Amino acid sequence: MVFYRSHIEGSSESTILANNIYARNSSCLASEKHESHPNVRCKMPLVVLCGYPCSGKTRRAHELRDYFSQNTERKVHVIGDEDQGIDKNSVYSDSQKEKNLRGALRAEVERKVNKDDIVILDSLNYIKGYRYELFCLIKHTQTPHCLVYCLTSAEVSSECNKSREVDSQYTQEILDGLILRFEAPDSRNRWDSPLFTIQIEDALPFEAIGDALFKRKAPPPNQSTQSQPLSSTNFLYELDKVTQDILMALLDTQKTSVPGDLISIPGATEKINLTRSLNMVELRKLRRQFISYTKMHPTENIGQIANMFVQYLNKSMH
Repeated sequence: MVFYRSHIEGSSESTILANNIYARNSSCLASEKHESHPNVRCKMPLVVLCGYPCSGKTRRAHELRDYFSQNTERKVHVIGDEDQGIDKNSVYSDSQKEKNLRGALRAEVERKVNKDDIVILDSLNYIKGYRYELFCLIKHTQTPHCLVYCLTSAEVSSECNKSREVDSQYTQEILDGLILRFEAPDSRNRWDSPLFTIQIEDALPFEAIGDALFKRKAPPPNQSTQSQPLSSTNFLYELDKVTQDILMALLDTQKTSVPGDLISIPGATEKINLTRSLNMVELRKLRRQFISYTKMHPTENIGQIANMFVQYLNKSMH
């Protein structure tokens, strides 16, 4: 039986932060007609899968990908644990590794979300606070989303796990621990709504999921997803000065450099991999984006600003 509610309520620190900044600012600005819902303005929908390990999430993600690929003109991106090339037993037995994985998945979602595409996040997504972070992300980008909960019992998940290839199995200890820590979604929570609860033998309600993604307004951004003023004038001064100095150094060095060169930047241990030349207009735009995000997520280590900006520039040139 399918249950769903349709009521809607409104690596290193510098590397991780640079990845997040790049992901937030790399959204595509093009628009495209949506075939199945032609009268609705283009959105940037996100589908979040959640459930016990071995509850059928990946199968459902592929079913949704195939349905939307065949019935819309949109690209569909499936993002999941397997894309990260992880050893699941190693990651889920170490809280820091697991936290890094969630951060990498979130950053990839931010990078893929744009006005044209559908993004499906195929992971456990078992922590209520993490689902709330994803909700804040879609509020910031003003895109609709929905949650597909693959409901199984612990016994069924355990049997499904045993039926997998040995290399793909969770250890029983890891499986039991993840099931114990699982925080079930609740449609009364804004971040878990609209919620589609699917049992293992159910067919997906494709039309209802499509309506949830394309026939409703995105939640408006609020104060929690907007930039907040910073009290540290020293941080703002350093942020402005360091990024401006890097821009001027890069512009000057580009005059005698060719694509493929590694450019040393004063104050940074990282080097810029010059894959192409950047003009002043583009550099100023990248600097504004970097500063905007960094004001919202300030680092405690001011000395890392230069490396963060260099890493962001490297990613933006690809």
